Amino acid sequence: MTSIAYIPTAKTPSGGYGSVMPPAVLALCSDPLAEDVPDLRGIWKVIDAHSNGQKLPDTFPIWNHRERIEQAANRVVITGGGVVHDMTADGTFENGLDDVMAADFTTALVVAASYENDVLVLRPKDMPGIEVRRWLEGNHLMWQYHNVFTARLERVVD
Repeated sequence: MTSIAYIPTAKTPSGGYGSVMPPAVLALCSDPLAEDVPDLRGIWKVIDAHSNGQKLPDTFPIWNHRERIEQAANRVVITGGGVVHDMTADGTFENGLDDVMAADFTTALVVAASYENDVLVLRPKDMPGIEVRRWLEGNHLMWQYHNVFTARLERVVD
């Protein structure tokens, strides 16, 4: 098996990865989760999504969202919506995400990631106050995309 130190950081391919997720980045990694890191690993699908207390319309794209979360030590890779976001959750921009936005697969996105009270918190550079959060509630993954929406996801594959 291999340590995360020897696994190159993955990036979103030009134009996104399309309709088929690429292979797992950390599949051969032997490093256990770091202490105090919640286990968010698995493939997840959205089962509920709200914004401002209202259920999002069936036509909102989030209803078709699936994502894979991989973790080892304090590294996390979130693959979904055409992007591969690979980062170290140490609270720094230097080791955080350096990739592109899912909105257009070209706009640069630099994010500091950290685990805070069992929540994965992503803070984009140069966007004060903006946060994306993921945490477990029972068997569900909760995903709060700042004040745009909050989604509940269920695990479809461990």
